[in-house]
Amino acid sequence: MKHHALEQLQTVAKVNHDYPHAAMSRRERLERWAELLDRNPHRPLSTLYETEYRPALEREAMRVEGSPMSVAFDDPVLRAAGLEGDSYGEAKRFFELTDNQLHRLVCHCHFGGTLSAANAAHHIRAISMGAYRGLFARLLDIFVG
Repeated sequence: MKHHALEQLQTVAKVNHDYPHAAMSRRERLERWAELLDRNPHRPLSTLYETEYRPALEREAMRVEGSPMSVAFDDPVLRAAGLEGDSYGEAKRFFELTDNQLHRLVCHCHFGGTLSAANAAHHIRAISMGAYRGLFARLLDIFVG
């Protein structure tokens, strides 16, 4: 393999300075995550313990091997789109999730120690479709349209 400086490459190739951040909408990122989980629907995934009781900084850093976030981070497409890790905080940032949405998806109190990949995919799709929106937002949709 030959190595070249960036300046040398620019003379023979078009260099994309925006790479590796391929533009994907929030919905596309969530759908990609759900599709990855659906590839092995019976796979048991690890949950995070008591996310709702952790201080914000500790919660943001939480991670566990074999979690739904690990499945997302293993995907080169999502990494190219900007996913930088498999922590709670990174999933919250990259997928534009609220603490409540992520809590419902990965917390031990909802599933015990593990949840199936198919179950996680179902919850991600529900989030994507707005099923976990707050009561006020849903009422506003009804009355305002």
